[in-house]
Amino acid sequence: MGQGIAQIAAQAGLQVLLFDNRLQAADHARQAIRQQWQKLADKGRITSDQAGQWLERLVTVETLEGFKGCELVVEAIVEQLDAKRDLFLQLETIVAADAILASNTSSLSITALAAPLSRPERFAGFHFFNPVPLMKVVEVVGGLKTAPATCERLSDLARRMGHAPVAAQDTPGFIVNHAGRGFGTEALRIVGEGVADFATVDRILRDQVGFRLGPFELMDLTALDVSHPVMESIYRQYYEEPRFRPSVITAQRLAGGMLGRKTGEGFYRYADGAAQVPGEQPVPQVAEIPPVWVSPRASRRAELYQLLKDLGARIETGASPSAAAITLVAPLGFDVTTVAVVERLDPARTIGIDMLIDDAATKRRVLATNPATRRDIRDAAHALFARDGKAVSVIRDSGGFVTQRVVATIVNIASDICQQGICTPKDLETAVTLGLGYPLGPLAMGDRWGPTNILEVLFNMQTVYGDTRYRPSPWLRRRGAIGLSLTHVEED
Repeated sequence: MGQGIAQIAAQAGLQVLLFDNRLQAADHARQAIRQQWQKLADKGRITSDQAGQWLERLVTVETLEGFKGCELVVEAIVEQLDAKRDLFLQLETIVAADAILASNTSSLSITALAAPLSRPERFAGFHFFNPVPLMKVVEVVGGLKTAPATCERLSDLARRMGHAPVAAQDTPGFIVNHAGRGFGTEALRIVGEGVADFATVDRILRDQVGFRLGPFELMDLTALDVSHPVMESIYRQYYEEPRFRPSVITAQRLAGGMLGRKTGEGFYRYADGAAQVPGEQPVPQVAEIPPVWVSPRASRRAELYQLLKDLGARIETGASPSAAAITLVAPLGFDVTTVAVVERLDPARTIGIDMLIDDAATKRRVLATNPATRRDIRDAAHALFARDGKAVSVIRDSGGFVTQRVVATIVNIASDICQQGICTPKDLETAVTLGLGYPLGPLAMGDRWGPTNILEVLFNMQTVYGDTRYRPSPWLRRRGAIGLSLTHVEED
């Protein structure tokens, strides 16, 4: 991280001093940066003269005393409170009184880091993301005693370095790591409940929502020795808030050394750097597909009827299904079993389909069985919805489908960030799209698929699970009827 920060600072025209207490580590970092610039020059993206000028701005120093004339010192050492505090106490006696001291910490409290300092007003968080030259966002975090001018100077510097600064309050996880809790933790709960396996969850979230990587692909990339401690840290710092509860799945794999790509095995096995992904569920061969009856309470019912017509299904329109029909439900948040019981449908012939997102906007359809669904009904429904070549995943019954659960959790946590005033809605959307690479910011995600639909998913899941982790944020409840997008949200 320190190497990446030094690289973009030099590229921005700043004089950069490098120090590391490990022998020759700073020299090695300087050489690594030089090699990066040489590669860019070889590809014609920069000139050799430009690379040479940037390299002249990178200077290594042998002791902390070399930082005496610096206007800003950015720390990127081990993520330990005492180690960072000791470093800043030393720096405070070296640099000028108006120099800024900043930490690249991703999880430690800025207020706690600044507490021993005699001038905490000049201390702030300056949190970049890895790889720094490519991840164009930086969180500027003020502690309780940080002067506003300190954060303003850091924000201006971030812009000069070509990054988008987002202002965050000093809370666990700041913006990005806090907002990111919904993606991985809810996916882990889904697998832990036996709803679907790792590869199926990844496929669904990539193909239905548009995430570039599924949650388990992402955790394999970042490595569990990084991601699991962050889960535990935020959970503990928020006094065991249920929505941040870590999973025994990641704890066990961390203990077993199955960290991800860097160890050759994580949620997937890796051969020559490529994930060994289990194959798709094959489309069943069905001689004749029964007629289909659609519940009058199905979400997007009109669209579902049109989809069935396009697929050439025989559709029943009576008040109740015939004894031969596939009984199709499309709940939001509720499990298929509950819907069958409440609507007095035959569970053996009842199967669910996820219609939170418009079918035309997805690359995959997701069906859900209940414990009593007959195999022939499951196979017939699978074959029907795969008729046009679109991928189909069939999962086990749960409260809410994979996409519904993950998206609703993401939107709810983001809404709670706004409720707490951790950042503005605009900075939230910027931080998440740039820092996490989501296809949409969480508030835009909620607007696209309907705030009232998200609320319905959450309310129903809270009923199914009896768990406060699905309790809707007050911010989401208040704005659900008027929309969450930035054009409708006051910046309060």
